[in-house]
Amino acid sequence: MRDKIIKKATDMFLKLGFKSVTMDDIACEMCISKKTIYKYFSNKEMLIEEGTEVVHQKIHTLMNEVIAQNHNAIAENFQMREMFKEMFQSFDHSPAYQLKKHYPEIYQKMMANEIEDCSNVFRQNIEKGIAQGLYRAETDVEAAVKFYYTLIFSINENTLLEKEAYELEAKALEYHSRAIATAEGLIELEKHLRKPII
Repeated sequence: MRDKIIKKATDMFLKLGFKSVTMDDIACEMCISKKTIYKYFSNKEMLIEEGTEVVHQKIHTLMNEVIAQNHNAIAENFQMREMFKEMFQSFDHSPAYQLKKHYPEIYQKMMANEIEDCSNVFRQNIEKGIAQGLYRAETDVEAAVKFYYTLIFSINENTLLEKEAYELEAKALEYHSRAIATAEGLIELEKHLRKPII
């Protein structure tokens, strides 16, 4: 029951907003009493925290699946972008923006985890791209990782609409790739940029 409550609540938080969904709404949607929810979660904040952890785990499972497909470094970044689009396209408002605005402490905790995990993924991608000759060998890997995650997270936490965040992320990806790409990498990048956005 605990896992079912987390799943339903998280779906509702992401679709309707962390602030607007109440414990009553969740109980009503699940056809259970509010008392049942409080048996597992002493307050809404605890439920949101559990929910963000589930989303965090899901994102990183999907990222690992993309990495396992063994694309070249630039194609891998575009594949990741596609995965995020599929995951968040049904939401009008950016979940990160909402969380930062209404539950800053939970947001800060989530961001600490995300920065560490995403830094590792970005670092592996850059090292892979250098080995493949798509990124310049003299790239300062740590600086490039920091620049990129700062850009991506800033977009998500400061952009209200998910659609707008998605479009800005595309520009950030292009900006990041152009900054470190070799001539061969730029050819690969242009190939992906020319693909129609569905």
